[in-house]
This record gives sequence, structure tokens and C-alpha cells, in this order.
Amino acid sequence: MRDRRGMKTQLGINGAGLGPGKKTRLNRILRQHGLCNGTAMFLPYDHGLEHGPRDFFANPAVSDPAYIIRLAVDGGFNGIAVQVGLAEKFYWDYAGEVPLVLKLNGRTDIPSDAEALSPLHASVADAVRLGADAVGYTLYVGSPAQETDFRQLRQVREDAQRFGMPLIVWAYPRGAAVEAKGGRDSFYAVDYAARIASELGADMVKVNFPHPEKTSGVKEAYQRDFSAQQAIDAVVRSANRTLLLVSGGEKQGDEAMLQKARQAMEAGATGLIFGRNVWQREHDESLRFVARLQDILAKYPQPGALRA
Repeated sequence: MRDRRGMKTQLGINGAGLGPGKKTRLNRILRQHGLCNGTAMFLPYDHGLEHGPRDFFANPAVSDPAYIIRLAVDGGFNGIAVQVGLAEKFYWDYAGEVPLVLKLNGRTDIPSDAEALSPLHASVADAVRLGADAVGYTLYVGSPAQETDFRQLRQVREDAQRFGMPLIVWAYPRGAAVEAKGGRDSFYAVDYAARIASELGADMVKVNFPHPEKTSGVKEAYQRDFSAQQAIDAVVRSANRTLLLVSGGEKQGDEAMLQKARQAMEAGATGLIFGRNVWQREHDESLRFVARLQDILAKYPQPGALRA
């Protein structure tokens, strides 16, 4: 975000246009967990459905959802994102110790991405029943199935508004048209995805870090030489009053991930959502890496503290 003088500013949840139910739950996530400074670090664990068990091969212990939820508690995360079956079977052991983000839709990676659509398999009412503090919805921006996707999201948005439940949109560019215009993590695609999520009513949007060097087939405005910092700055602006989370993506080297985190927070992001980069390693090593991420978040406190 930028003020009228063009300077970066972070509005936090006070500028997000939230009703009392959503604001209460987001305050709980951002001010009563993690660093309690308005920043966020989420641990996603929807990979079994989205990618299959292969993601667990690097560290077989993580195939156990109880291990992951315990890791989220030990690491001081602001929330853990899981599918409904895992929430019902495992979350109750740790209910209230770490906020739950219930994923409402998901798909396997067996079909191609040509007409990607993530069907609903849970509801906002399920999230309320399970004690969740937010719901997650995966939106495939640019897919030929986006008309159906938009209709699904409309219903989720209306239910989330009715129940006072924050809506986090996983805004993922997909489909042949996206691949022909720079690819799913090009600056053009990520920037567009962040804007669409905001305009369709997301309270938070999760995006991959943009790659401005991927310019093949992109719109002319994105063909100039942008730095990585300029690209993520623009993505945060496009999200405007929708809080932005940056994804870790596939497992990479630690220094590359830490640099991505620093650039995201410098741009005005609310926080990070790192999965495989955290749990595809031994438990104590995971916690050491998380501590390094938290050192970065600590430097970027966000406005909107709870009143005494």
C-alpha cells in the first residue's frame, strides 16, 4: 500500500474493511499467536490432496498430521491450514493452541492444469463447527473453468460474510493461456491474481513470489526490466486493502527463501505461508529455520494492535 504521497504504508486489519466477526478472528490470529505484532506465518498442510504422498518422502514423519500440528504449535505459527478430514481427526488435540484455517476446496494433481478447477468439499459452517479462525479457498486465475470457480467463490464469500469468518484466497494462475503469457509465477500472472482476489472479496490473498524475468508472451507493461523488489512491491499494491501472504513454493535453499521473505515484508506483505520449506526437514532443523523467518517478521510490525 502507498499513501497519497506515494510512500509505502501498512494499514493492517484496521484498514481492511472488516466486520466485527472477521476482525475478532483476525485479531486472534495476528495478535494472540505468533509474534503478536500483526505479522503472520502460516503452516499449510494441504499437500496430501494437492500433490499426493510424494511430498512426505523427504521426511516420512510428516505424513502424520499430528506431527505437523505439533510443529505449528512448537514453532509459534499464527495458523495451520488443513483439509476438513484432517481437521476432524487431528485438530481437536490442539484446538485453541494454534488457529485453524480450514481449506474448503482442493484437487488432485492427476488431471492436467488445462482446465483447472478446485471443487468444494467443505463449508464455512464446517469451519465454525471445528473452531476455525479462517477459511481458505483456492482460486485458479485464468483457467477455462474460471466461470465455475467464480460462482463457487461467490457462495463461499457470502457464507464467510454471514458467519464473520475471514476468507483467505490461494490465488493461483493456471491453464494454457497462463502458460502462454509468462507462466504461473510470472510477475504478470501473480500481479493479476492478487488483484482478482481482492476484487472478488478476499480478506487475505496467498500468492507465489513473482518472477519479473519471465516475460515471454506477457502484456507489454510487464516486459520492462523490473527487479524482484519492484515486482513484489507492485503485487502488494494490487492487493490494496486485502492482506497479502507470500508462499514459499517448492523447497529451495534457505538463503533464497529468507531473501524472498525479506523482500515480501519490505513490500508491505502481512506475512508468509511456508509449507514444504519448513516441514521437509527434521523437527529441530524446522524450528531453527522458522526462528530465522520470525527474526525477519519481527522487523516489520503491523498496525492494528488490540486495545487495552
